Amino acid sequence: MAASDRSTEKQAHTDNGSPQSAPVETETKLRTNPGALDQVRTSPTILQSARNKGTIRRLEATYYDTTDHRLFDAGLSLRVRRSGKRFTQTIKRLSVNDPLTRDEWEAPVATLAPDLAVMQTAEIDGIFNQIAVDELVPIFVTNVRRQAIALDVPDGQIEVAFDDGVIEAETKQERLSEIELELKQGRAAALYQFGLGLLDVSPLCLETQSKSARGYALALTIGPTAVKAGSSNLSGEDSVDDGIAKLLSDCQQQILANLCPAETGREPEGVHQLRVALRRLRAALYLLRREFSAPSLQSLDAEAQRFARTLGPARNWDVFIRSTVADLEKANLPDIEFSALREASAPFREKSYHAVRDSIADPQTNRFLLSLGLAIEQRSWRNDVASEHLGILAGPLPEFAARVLDRLERKAIKRGRHFRHLRPEARHKLRLTLKKLRYATAFFLPLYSGQASSKKYLKQLSRLQEVLGEANDIITTRTLLSDVRERVGSSDVHRAIGAVTGWQKHLELAGAGRLHDRWRKFKRTAPFWLC
Repeated sequence: MAASDRSTEKQAHTDNGSPQSAPVETETKLRTNPGALDQVRTSPTILQSARNKGTIRRLEATYYDTTDHRLFDAGLSLRVRRSGKRFTQTIKRLSVNDPLTRDEWEAPVATLAPDLAVMQTAEIDGIFNQIAVDELVPIFVTNVRRQAIALDVPDGQIEVAFDDGVIEAETKQERLSEIELELKQGRAAALYQFGLGLLDVSPLCLETQSKSARGYALALTIGPTAVKAGSSNLSGEDSVDDGIAKLLSDCQQQILANLCPAETGREPEGVHQLRVALRRLRAALYLLRREFSAPSLQSLDAEAQRFARTLGPARNWDVFIRSTVADLEKANLPDIEFSALREASAPFREKSYHAVRDSIADPQTNRFLLSLGLAIEQRSWRNDVASEHLGILAGPLPEFAARVLDRLERKAIKRGRHFRHLRPEARHKLRLTLKKLRYATAFFLPLYSGQASSKKYLKQLSRLQEVLGEANDIITTRTLLSDVRERVGSSDVHRAIGAVTGWQKHLELAGAGRLHDRWRKFKRTAPFWLC
């Protein structure tokens, strides 16, 4: 997200190619319980900024889609909302570059039934050219009591809406209780800043799912999907300052996208990708910290490290149960009950996921998430940087990237000296440096997209990381096995533990030569940014 004045419109295009403004909704949501809604609504934080007492409305909305959910698959939602005697049809589309914004088109309609003729749907998305209105059927409904209050804040105007109601899909129902902050005028930083103020009133939790996403999840009985990192979208025309904003925003989006998948615990990939997102953020902050001192970014790094640490045990138990034990089960070893070991490990995994959910709901975590967004919107590092370093921010990004990559690569080579004889602690430090180098190469890769040598370098770096990761997993497994051994007395479990230990010792010995070979190949690979 760029830290700039936000417009409430952005450019779309008509069929003849001429630009047309497309409305954009900029908002953030905070989840809470119904009792806390009144506590926040009557707090000095709200009352001191309120322009009036606000309005109270009953909102009934029906969300429509085809029976094969083509709108949902296209990232669109279509609803008709009734408020009193008025009916409003709304189409929304998710933004791919900004966690706070969505394209939004509205038009009045006569009834609660959708009417595509009142909107120029061809300008919204091509899928509407393939859908007739009689193909649209109700998927779910929301019934909400909303109190909306207009606020004047230092950086703009916000409408705060207190929503209390339910989402219903046939016989299924889910409670809805949230505070929605919508930017009406000014900078998006105002949303983050005001959200941080509300955390001082009540332990609120950042809500990353829209009502439509929650409704579809309820109606279709599906869970949120983990999101992998995409391209950083850096350009050779970017300044260092622009590059920092893009990198941090990219990391922020991946973090927010994986909060819900990690929280549900249904998909192990959710916790994994959330950890990856936090590691990417910390790698980006590390790169910047090596160039100039920025206290605001250093505090974000400390919070990201704290948050990531709470996710580690859940990921470790997932790998152990779903990979290590599952792979050995396929071997069908006689007299070894791996199922007993898996069942004995399940309570440890469940406990670790309780810790994940607690951490995501922790006010400290939510303060970190809002502070990260605020830092990106305000580009807070500008205020931290010493005057003699301001030139770095204005400089060209490619030169900065080459300097960062070269420094990390030289550090990795230095730490890998006498690789075959490295002690475990030294090898662990090397693995962490290689991780930073891998993230940095991924960050800056768009700047070198025309160079074939980049693929070769990344291939060798990834293969080296893979075997170092396998060796680290073996060390982690020993700790997990120790926990199970101390708390479970079953002879079947202990025999399975012995089998895992023996098999991993075999893998460790067999992998030693492969590890050294991959290190040598990596060392011989020329850095693509110097080619």
